[in-house]
Amino acid sequence: MANDLFGNAARKPALRANGGRNGTPGEAGYTAASIEVLEGLEPVRRRPGMYIGGTDEAALHHLFAEALDNAMDEAVAGHATFIDVTLEASGFLSVTDNGRGIPIDPHPKFPKKSALEVIMTTLHAGGKFDSGAYQTSGGLHGVGISVANALSERLEVEVGRGQRLYRQAFERGLPKTKLEDLGRVTNRRGTKVRFKPDEQIFGKGAKFKPSRIFRMSRSKAYLFGGVEIRWHCAPQLVEGTEIPAEAVFHFPGGLKDYLAQDIDGKEQVLEQAFTGKIEKPEGHGSVEWALAWLAEDEGFVHSYCNTIPTPDGGTHEAGLRTALLRGLKDHAERIGQAKRAAALTSEDVMGSCAALISVFLRDPEFQGQNKSRLMSQEATRLVETTLRDGFDHWLAASPSAALKLLDFTIERAEERLRRRAEKDVARKNAGRKLRLPGKLADCSNNNAKGSELFIVEGDSAGGSAKQARDREFQAVLPLRGKILNVASATRDKLAGNQQLGDLIQALGCGTGAHYREEDLRYEKVIIMTDADVDGAHIASLLITFFFRQMPKLIEHGHLYLAVPPLYRLTQGATHVYARDDAHREELIRTVLTGKSKVEVSRFKGLGEMQVAQLKETTMDPRKRALLRVVVLPDDAEETSDSVERLMGNKPEARFAFIQERATFAAEAELVVV
Repeated sequence: MANDLFGNAARKPALRANGGRNGTPGEAGYTAASIEVLEGLEPVRRRPGMYIGGTDEAALHHLFAEALDNAMDEAVAGHATFIDVTLEASGFLSVTDNGRGIPIDPHPKFPKKSALEVIMTTLHAGGKFDSGAYQTSGGLHGVGISVANALSERLEVEVGRGQRLYRQAFERGLPKTKLEDLGRVTNRRGTKVRFKPDEQIFGKGAKFKPSRIFRMSRSKAYLFGGVEIRWHCAPQLVEGTEIPAEAVFHFPGGLKDYLAQDIDGKEQVLEQAFTGKIEKPEGHGSVEWALAWLAEDEGFVHSYCNTIPTPDGGTHEAGLRTALLRGLKDHAERIGQAKRAAALTSEDVMGSCAALISVFLRDPEFQGQNKSRLMSQEATRLVETTLRDGFDHWLAASPSAALKLLDFTIERAEERLRRRAEKDVARKNAGRKLRLPGKLADCSNNNAKGSELFIVEGDSAGGSAKQARDREFQAVLPLRGKILNVASATRDKLAGNQQLGDLIQALGCGTGAHYREEDLRYEKVIIMTDADVDGAHIASLLITFFFRQMPKLIEHGHLYLAVPPLYRLTQGATHVYARDDAHREELIRTVLTGKSKVEVSRFKGLGEMQVAQLKETTMDPRKRALLRVVVLPDDAEETSDSVERLMGNKPEARFAFIQERATFAAEAELVVV
């Protein structure tokens, strides 16, 4: 069978000369006029996903990343010392640097246009393709910033060069004004880009999120200690939040400061972090790193190239993993413990390692325009050789700390091998009995898929739930009252708490760095508490436990909140259930509209409900409502800060939170989970 131009086998029936199947044009209708040529930035507006990955919130904020990257490139090149980031109430965002300023003289290939206009309106036009202009860079003028221009409702550029100020405005990628010479200035140099995202692209009401812009700006300052980033935000946009309206970010310690902020409050295996920075001669790149091993928490790797975040990793992360594994194994051999360390893998070394690594390369290669993964092979060699030397010296300089780290990683390897052996035994003896907490009423389903665990408060509610459940796939674990607040508890208290021990045992998947998704015994873990303030408090304590001790359980979508009713409303033969006061009034107004009296009964708790009512309203999958607990990846840092503030061991932080929202609390109706 013949193949077409794309290597696909020819299909039958063949296309007719004057028409095709299903209304598609035939050969005669497919002419030169069918070929559409998109000019300028029109391809970006037609297919924004090809350039910024989509049109969601993350893609919208990528516009800011492109503008900030260009300003950072000026700073890294030694031409700028500060960057201003300003978010206005109108929705406009501006990024200003005191660098050299985008060139404004006529472009040699386009003599009727300034270089600024060419950069802003032409893809692949910029000063970063030739390494003479920038030794290293993250963005590419004319790719990143022209894309931001194409997807902005309006974008304005001001340039200070040669003691004169120039300005040009654009709308949806097209020049709105000519390049204007605003006259002589003595206190302005550099570039200011002010823009507002286009609602035609990102949807009505699309706007920048202050907390996200704030964190992105702060992160950039950590990556280059020589720059100062100044944050300004309209006060009304951050009112009632933890984000300040004004701030200055300057971190001379670089990644060392960044790591200290990221792991603040977490127990470390070693007292000192492994940090360093090496710059290769003659512009052959540089590497900066900061690493610490966490005793109880799961590790992470945040990597960057030319200040660009690479969330999907890449070749620099591969070099990091290889350097640490080989370095630790070689150290074990030097001290006569090579046999103990023989089974070590990168997983054992990196599993609890909190790592930040930043590289600067002359011509980096990324995967995709959004630069989520570094592909440059030289980065592997650069990081591996640089880190390996530094790691060897660090281990040799602190023999006791090196031995402690070696013991810690070997223990992880032994546990990994032990789990593998247990799985092999389990496969051989599928009928083995599990040791489960006494109060757990387990389901008969032996598979996690389709099974549910209800965590309820108290034996009374537990008794009702056990009668209302479907024994085939629903398990019930009653807990006594309010559990331990793990955000403020010591490690010893956490280890000795019987209720949390029962919960961990029932789930079977371990906690922290030892969490094992494949061993989780239930597909859904459902917190079911009373629909009142005490119930909301218990639910908050349980969510805090899972967020701190089993974050992967939340990340993989296993944690839910049941939505039990607070009221039962009866009118004649009709009865409905209301979640809270507001829902009660809504049902009376919209459902129970007859003339007869509405009887309202308030449930004191789950234990006071009849078994049939509990089943009908809260446990029957065909009728109930569940709320899934999620932490969006982009909000993880903000969520962690909120948990620490509200549930941590600093009462003054909670007091400040209450003061900030005193008016809201006084006016608000009863809020239930």
